[in-house]
Amino acid sequence: MQAKPFTEEEVLAFRAETTGTSERIHMNNAGASLPPDVVVKTMVDFLREEAFYGGYEIEAKYRTRLDHTHILIAQLINANADEIALVENASAAWEIAFNGLDFQQGDEVIVSEMEYVSNVLGLLNAQNLYGIVIKPIFNDNDGNFPIQALEDAITARTKLIAITHIPSTAGNVLPAAEIGEVARKHNILYLLDACQSVGQIPVDVQAIGCDMLAVTGRKYLRGPRGSGFLYVRRQLLDKLKLLFFDGRTVSSLNQQGFVVRPDARRFEWYEKNPAVVLGLQKAVEYALNIGVERIWQRTRDLALLFRQRLGQIDGIVVHDQGDVLCGIVTFSVTGITAAEVRAKLAEKNINVHIGFAKATLYYMNRKGLDGIVRASVHYYNTEEEIEMVCRELRTMLL
Repeated sequence: MQAKPFTEEEVLAFRAETTGTSERIHMNNAGASLPPDVVVKTMVDFLREEAFYGGYEIEAKYRTRLDHTHILIAQLINANADEIALVENASAAWEIAFNGLDFQQGDEVIVSEMEYVSNVLGLLNAQNLYGIVIKPIFNDNDGNFPIQALEDAITARTKLIAITHIPSTAGNVLPAAEIGEVARKHNILYLLDACQSVGQIPVDVQAIGCDMLAVTGRKYLRGPRGSGFLYVRRQLLDKLKLLFFDGRTVSSLNQQGFVVRPDARRFEWYEKNPAVVLGLQKAVEYALNIGVERIWQRTRDLALLFRQRLGQIDGIVVHDQGDVLCGIVTFSVTGITAAEVRAKLAEKNINVHIGFAKATLYYMNRKGLDGIVRASVHYYNTEEEIEMVCRELRTMLL
């Protein structure tokens, strides 16, 4: 069933609650969204109290509220609160999960061509350390992830399927749930990088069937930088090696040994920024109140309109392919580098980003792309903003 579309009044209200939208056109939501004002206020208010009364004292005052963050995140992705660990970003979450596995020489890890640079580095490091075999699955000619190719790649040595749900430098959405069906069918562990999808598209870890999920707060969730979380399925908790230990890791300790706490918070550092945690909590709450299905519908519709308008401009090539496309729109402008396009748009208070070749190495190498323009829309963007960006791009090509 299609979600209820946003009214014009709702969009105006979201923009009024996001001060930055009055100053610029922000289409770098895949990098870091503009946070709602309530996220900023929550963090600033906490920092003021901390400055007046002391860090430990104010953290104790807000303990119950801070702990509620795990509950809200669990609600967002249909998990249990004890399966959530708060971390600094999606790369940290992915590394904790990936490096927690007990790899042996010859173990195979199946990935997609859309893997992010930090994931690729983690894979290559494991290849060097343990002798794992990295098996990338390349998209078909229509830009879709081929499920049959995944099936065909599985052998008795396949240890893990590690997939990026939405890539950094392309607009296609990989079929996470269908991949999960294959993983469950063959009893293979499944790690999903959802840093670009949570907050943009409904993510249900039960429906997807992933064992581990890595998420950042700053992108489509509209949370603060330095925030993120890791989901680990409860049944897998004791099978992941701990990479570090501090007071948060254990439930009891004596001079002879310790007992690791039973939940996913064993993967957290004790020391973290409570203001950032509360900011992330507010961002999750904000998204839940709107409804992620509604967010997804509007973001997808805006991106569709944007691609249509770009396709009408001679000299612009849109690169996104696939049956399901998201709010990330990637393109090139003939005769103008991506860096120049970004700089020229910035002069007009328009934020876009560059999709660098190393960001999604397999994909960019296969496509023969060096750097492309990445303009990522969110639900608080407008059709008028899309028209203004396209007008500026036409001016560049004159």
